[in-house]
Amino acid sequence: MVIRRNHYDAAFEAYLRAQKIPYVAVDEKRRALAKDASIKSLDFIVYASQGPNLLIDVKGRTEISPNQNQSRRWENWATLEDIQGLQQWQELFGNDFVSGFVFAYQLPENSISNSLEKLFEFRGNLYAFYLVKIDEYRQKMKPRSESWQTVFLHQQDFQELRNPVDAIIQA
Repeated sequence: MVIRRNHYDAAFEAYLRAQKIPYVAVDEKRRALAKDASIKSLDFIVYASQGPNLLIDVKGRTEISPNQNQSRRWENWATLEDIQGLQQWQELFGNDFVSGFVFAYQLPENSISNSLEKLFEFRGNLYAFYLVKIDEYRQKMKPRSESWQTVFLHQQDFQELRNPVDAIIQA
């Protein structure tokens, strides 16, 4: 188990351990080299019981909602470097692996979402984990900030492409 300062990564790792899903946590402090260029580190290599294994970059987000009675906006932005890195890892690992983002949402205790989502409790906080495969993300992504080199998915596209992590890993 890698010591993680980011609570989203730590929560996802605790989820994998609780579900007894085999995984490798990647040391994020070191960037990997491939073909004389560095590649942004991924967070986890997850071995699925069926289907392709997963190369995961965890993106932590909090629920954004003006008040607890309104639906939230699912933040799902990433950097172009994140996209390129996951694509490179997928190519390096080959056909038995699929890269993707796990969007880890920390949900407030009083959120109406808590009755709608499959939640995982970690250190007194509630989390929902959703996977979006990198190839699908790339097809639908839109520019968010040119200066920050970030992209995002429209809410409708995100709702369509996201899958609860347990549905993918334990399918």
